[in-house]
Amino acid sequence: MSWAPQRQVLAHGAVGGFVTHCGWNSVLEAIMAGVPMLAWPLYAEQRMNRVFLVEEMRLAVPMEGYDKKMVESDEVAAKVRWLIESDGGRELRQRTRAAMRLTEEALGDGGESRAALADLARQWKKSAAADDG
Repeated sequence: MSWAPQRQVLAHGAVGGFVTHCGWNSVLEAIMAGVPMLAWPLYAEQRMNRVFLVEEMRLAVPMEGYDKKMVESDEVAAKVRWLIESDGGRELRQRTRAAMRLTEEALGDGGESRAALADLARQWKKSAAADDG
């Protein structure tokens, strides 16, 4: 296998946090697993995703130094320790679990995500029928 099974790893009960490059699929997998994130974007839209995760959603904490040459090992250790031991880390974990529950509701029967997808399918079907007739 050339890739780690990230979804399964994130879903494991021993995982207390996720150092992520802020790629959107990884972000969604972390939220679905209820795992708080330490944001370490590498390039492109990942930097914008970091801003969204840290400042808007408040589901991640930024790693300092990512925009320079390197994140120092002391920074990684400090942020992991903060996530595991501090009141702020506890609050972040609670917000992430709440986001996970909201996501589960949206994807469940009668949830907003399912309803939106069903509506989109109806619109496509209606459009296709109009094009045929």
